[in-house]
Amino acid sequence: MKDRHQRQSFLGPNSDEILAACTVGVVGLGGGGSHLAQQLAHLGVGSFLLVDPDKVEETNLNRLVGATAKDADDAVFKTVIASRLIGGIDPSINVETAPQKWQECHQLLRTCDIIFGSVDTYRDRYELEVTARRYLIPYLDIGMDVHQVGKEFVVAGQVILSLPGTLCMRCLGFLRDELLTREAQNYHAAGARPQVIWANGILASVAVGIFTQLFVPWHDSHEPTAYLEYDGNSQSVKRSSRLEFLSGKVCQHFSSVTDLGDPFWIPEEITS
Repeated sequence: MKDRHQRQSFLGPNSDEILAACTVGVVGLGGGGSHLAQQLAHLGVGSFLLVDPDKVEETNLNRLVGATAKDADDAVFKTVIASRLIGGIDPSINVETAPQKWQECHQLLRTCDIIFGSVDTYRDRYELEVTARRYLIPYLDIGMDVHQVGKEFVVAGQVILSLPGTLCMRCLGFLRDELLTREAQNYHAAGARPQVIWANGILASVAVGIFTQLFVPWHDSHEPTAYLEYDGNSQSVKRSSRLEFLSGKVCQHFSSVTDLGDPFWIPEEITS
């Protein structure tokens, strides 16, 4: 075990080797995605795929970890910022960048052991989850929003784990047809979504914790579906009450897990 990881040896036997062997995809490297990249690098993840077509702007500097005023002046790609941040933490980490839309990166995404989504729209979340299910890859979604209620503002967010063969984001009620339709109708009028660094950091930390529980043997109590809700006004994170009503339910929006998978992957028993 590397000296830098000695204080997390409680994560279990060979946890550092397991994490070093992981390839993590991070789609969206603005607020939440930059926190994800930083924390996963500190944790010891060995390989990253970083996907984001955008460049740093001055309005990103209130939340984009690792970005500087000069980066905004030079319009540096967000993938470059995240790659630089990861390399500064551990130069031995393998980083592949894709400064393009994630829909153009299917070949790269299917090489990942898990995909983190920190994207702005319901449509992107829906399509990312479909892609992850297609390739039998766990998908972890994080996101936050700010709503005005009267004279006050309500800060809220979510962290959702979607595993192939388990409840999806539609089952959980997070993705609904009316939301997708309304978003499509108002797309050009949507404007920039409010964002703050502390909420992004909390949601990213929770997602990294779920990832760690999923991949290393540090405890036995792990649920196949995670849906955590963040209340930014009370600074609390709690398990969604929707999970209680969905106990024992089976996903109705995707086919059986045996019907999914990468069409270019052929099981060994078929080829032998």
